Amino acid sequence: MPSVKTFQKIIKDYYSQHGRTFPWRDTKDPYKILVSEIMLQQTQAPRVVEKYTSFIKRFPSVRRLAAANTKAVLQEWQGLGYNRRGLALKKAAEIIAKEHKGTVPNSLEDLLKLPGVGPATAGDLLAFAWNQPSIVIETNIRTVFIHFFFKDTTNIPDSEILPLIKKTLDKTNPRDWYFALMDYGAFLKKTHTNPSRRSQHYNPQSPFAGSNRELRSKILKYILTYSKQPLENIIESLGADKENIEKNLKAMVKEGLLQKQIYRKKDYFSIPM
Repeated sequence: MPSVKTFQKIIKDYYSQHGRTFPWRDTKDPYKILVSEIMLQQTQAPRVVEKYTSFIKRFPSVRRLAAANTKAVLQEWQGLGYNRRGLALKKAAEIIAKEHKGTVPNSLEDLLKLPGVGPATAGDLLAFAWNQPSIVIETNIRTVFIHFFFKDTTNIPDSEILPLIKKTLDKTNPRDWYFALMDYGAFLKKTHTNPSRRSQHYNPQSPFAGSNRELRSKILKYILTYSKQPLENIIESLGADKENIEKNLKAMVKEGLLQKQIYRKKDYFSIPM
């Protein structure tokens, strides 16, 4: 097990030579960092770059996103998956515009009240937007600590990793320290059998093809393309199991991704305004 100084030196030396560049690392605008953090949930950073750039161009501020209609936001979100995240981001922008005068709050308590923002995302925001020494853990950071401090251990809970994150934290510049950890974690995943598989919280993502996520994505894409559509058109177009489509439509209405209207005794589905 390395000492704190040795560990920090290894990570910082790697970062100084091989640190990755991403557009959200070139800003300290809390809104832009919020957008990136929501996008990065369950999606790898290289896949996010193009969507992040396009999204920020279309919705450059909290107020612009808050005022946008839901259809425009979901159209821009297409390709990222987990469309509920896009909806949550819009709702968060509406709250920030209304309750915080368009300024992303910089307290943990207020951040946790925003839709789509849990402890991990809130910690990231505090560190990356305001350089506050918050405790941050995500898959790449978890990977680094398991690799260095839990060589022969399996089923490792985050409760054993968090004290080490706190102990080794660079409190003078947590922003770059966490970037360095994330980049070293990404490096480890390419060069070693993924150490995070030994985490108690490891949950590999199921294949997209043929999954329920794929069906939901097809439903949303169809309605975004053709606007309000009756149930039978959706079923005929997608060629999927009727019961499964109806179940997903019901869930997507409940989540606010879709709205249902009855016209001439037929169920129609559309994107909420």
